[in-house]
Amino acid sequence: MSDDRPAIPERGVGGRNWILGVLTSIYLVNFIDRQILAILLPQVKAEFNLSDTFLGLLVGPTFAFFYATMGLPLALLADRVNRRKLIAASLALFSAMTIACGLVVQVWQLAIARVLTGVGEAGTGPASQTMITDLFPPERRGRAQAIYATGANLGVLVAFAAGGVIAQAWGWRVAFFAAGLPGLLLTVLLLTTVRDPQRGAHDQVKPQDDAPPLGAVLAQLWRSRAFRYTALGACSTCFTSYALGSFFPSFLARSHGMSTADIGFTMALIMGACGGLATYAAGHFADRFGRNDPRWYSYIPAIAAFAPLPVAPICFLAQDTGIALAAAIIPLSLTAAFIGPTITIIQRLVPVRSRATAVATLILIDNIVGLGLGPQFVGIASDLWKPAFGEDSLRYALLAAMAGSAVSVFGFVMAARHLRADIAARESAAPAPASNG
Repeated sequence: MSDDRPAIPERGVGGRNWILGVLTSIYLVNFIDRQILAILLPQVKAEFNLSDTFLGLLVGPTFAFFYATMGLPLALLADRVNRRKLIAASLALFSAMTIACGLVVQVWQLAIARVLTGVGEAGTGPASQTMITDLFPPERRGRAQAIYATGANLGVLVAFAAGGVIAQAWGWRVAFFAAGLPGLLLTVLLLTTVRDPQRGAHDQVKPQDDAPPLGAVLAQLWRSRAFRYTALGACSTCFTSYALGSFFPSFLARSHGMSTADIGFTMALIMGACGGLATYAAGHFADRFGRNDPRWYSYIPAIAAFAPLPVAPICFLAQDTGIALAAAIIPLSLTAAFIGPTITIIQRLVPVRSRATAVATLILIDNIVGLGLGPQFVGIASDLWKPAFGEDSLRYALLAAMAGSAVSVFGFVMAARHLRADIAARESAAPAPASNG
């Protein structure tokens, strides 16, 4: 199928860099709305008299299950329809539901609002990531996807820094209002300044005219050992990352007596500023080393998963707040480092018209295991160990969650062993692009 639309320029309003910036901003507000609850958990816990187990359910499965499962049908849609319009509708929904979180009077209403926030956010990620792949040539995609992934870190920065200050000054409900409004404004900006790029414009293989059915995509992914091990590495990283992101603020409050505003500033500095640099660096080095050896797109996430393991016991067991925070820099700043390299390589394992579905499949696995089980594991473990350790039970629950990082190292290293063969098999089976001559 031919596409006669003019090429998207590099710079200026509506250019490649502009579109990347808008999509990154959407991912930023996505993470503000997703993570704002973590800094508000102590206040929500006090108002509704909730257990840690229920807090884990609220911040984890109620969001993650619907976010993950709705991702697949919405990704199938993204492979078939205008992605800009799909992203806009999804963005408007999750922004409105975040505002609704601040209006609830019963905890079940908060749970429903979080469910619908997850449904809305499910429509933005795969569509955005495939747009970015279509905007840039292969040798620039790792960096571009990493820039997009820094939206997660910047979103955490804003959620924790601004959310902590707003919640301490005006309460947790106002923090939800402030988190939801920017997304509504971005919806307008997206619809007025961005267009959907041509699919496969920079690829060396010809895109299919029609997107294949879900079963065909899933079968192809399952045949790829590189995908299976990458999924293991990614979901294990997410297990640890979401566990830390959800309960580390509560850990600082209980075990170190920090105020909400101080916790927000600390989390913003580490996960936001330091994390953003680490996430970008991961994509940059994956592109740099991956030009000659694509296995680096797996090695970089493996290194990022291994680095926190030696310092985690110091972080969670130290009684001195300064030592604990210094040791927390590596684990917290590397939580999103895997995203850019992983998304880049996953999209090389499938045809052009299957990319959103492949990304959504990975997101489904990541979030069922990571967001669905990580916070819930910590909440249950903290409650179970409370009779023995008191308020310090959260220390040991978070330390136990670091096991996910160890599994992640294994997954990414094994993925690297099969990556070159699986890429070669995929690209040799693809039809050549049509001649422009």
